[in-house]
Order: sequence, then structure tokens, then C-alpha cells
Amino acid sequence: MVRWSGIRSWFGTRAGRWRRGAPDGAVAASADGAVAAPVARTVFTADFTSTRQWVAGRSSAYPNMGPTNRGDHKLDHLVHQYCPGGVFAAVARPGDGLWDCNLLTTEGSPEAFQLRAGDVLRARVTLPTGAGAWPAIWTWRDGRNEVDVFEYHPDNPNLLELSNHVGNGGHLYWHDPAGAVAPGGTVDLRTVFGARSVDWYVGGRRVFADGRGVGAGWHAYLIVNMSVSDGTYHPKPSGPAGTRLSWVCHSLTVER
Repeated sequence: MVRWSGIRSWFGTRAGRWRRGAPDGAVAASADGAVAAPVARTVFTADFTSTRQWVAGRSSAYPNMGPTNRGDHKLDHLVHQYCPGGVFAAVARPGDGLWDCNLLTTEGSPEAFQLRAGDVLRARVTLPTGAGAWPAIWTWRDGRNEVDVFEYHPDNPNLLELSNHVGNGGHLYWHDPAGAVAPGGTVDLRTVFGARSVDWYVGGRRVFADGRGVGAGWHAYLIVNMSVSDGTYHPKPSGPAGTRLSWVCHSLTVER
């Protein structure tokens, strides 16, 4: 049997290092050897110019990997462009009524990063202002496994759409009483992909817990994009070729 004094000594020499970033399953320890909860570490920090992290302009969430998805009421024409500074844009095309849209996904990339059950995603975003803009951060794999960190439409200026499409997951149209969610507003988001509940936080406050979760074995690729509404459920944009809509994902990290 191992003596507790030995355990305290063993933890004490490593506690500082583990608090700074621990391997999977690691736990932190206090100075007296008491074991604390596991310490999360950052496993993904988005670089929206990285060809190793992301594939641009292709996704299995779109028919035939894109470039269009009219069945989902989108005017998107996906383009092979990365997004310096986290700026995701849509630009009106001449002649066909579609918009050249940015979409980045980890699906098919060299690193092929996937979120897992228990992960925590954090993002800071500045919302678009133009009618028809449809920004989102979401997940996808094998035709399903979709969880929407957020969707936004400026015609519903104070509303975020928060959805778990895995199994019988839940969704909420959340109205921000404080007014931070607004066209041009900057918002801090956090989503916990729990096996038994997906929880959404806005500005540090939990606004929705679906009580359903994603299941212990869930994993999925990450998508960040700008879509354009076709007018079915939200106004479609107007303007000549070259008209531009955009939003910004200032930062995005995943902790595990």
C-alpha cells in the first residue's frame, strides 16, 4: 500500500506544471496533496488562414460537397478562400443571384480536428449588420452530428439560435434582454458539449441547457461560415454585384 505522505510529495512536485496544461486525464493537486478536478487544456486554437487546420469552400454538409445548397434556403456559392483576421464574408455575384461565401471546416484537413463529448468551445464574435447575412459556428459529421454554437439573422436583431440536432436534442431562440446581441455587437460565447446536456453561455451567463446532450461517443468536425438567406424565412439581401456582407470570429478555442 502506498503511503499518503509519498502521494503528497509526488503531487507536490508536479502540481504547478499540471495547472499550466495537463495531459488527458490529468488532475491538479493543492499544496497539501488534495486532489482537485481534472484540469482542462486547450487542444485547438483557430487560425483562419491555416491550410493544416481548415479546408476552405467544401463541406459534406452541402450536396456534392458544394458549392451550393439551395435546398437549405441559402444563396451560397462556396469559394476556396481563407479568412484572415477571422473575417467571414459573402459577396454578391454578377448574373446568377448567388453570393460567394466563406466556409471553413476541419473536415478533410491535414489535422482533421474533431470536437468530442465534454469539450468546451469558446468564441468571441462580432455579428453582421446587413439583411440576409446568416453567420454560424456548428459541427457536422456523416450527415448528422450537428450542434449549432450559434446562428444569427440581423432581422431578428436580439436573437441567437442555439440548437442540438443530435438525437432528440433541444433548441432555443434566445432573446438577449441586455441588448449585447445586436447587429454589429460583439459577444463572447461558450458551449459545453456534454454527454448528457449541451450548455450555451453568452457573456459568461448560462442561457440554455438542453438536458439531452450529445452522448458519450459523439465527435464531429467544426464549421465556421457565412451563409446568405434566400428570402424564405428571412429577408434576402439586395444590392449590385460586389455588395458585401461580413462578420468576424475574433477568436475560437476548444478545451478538453
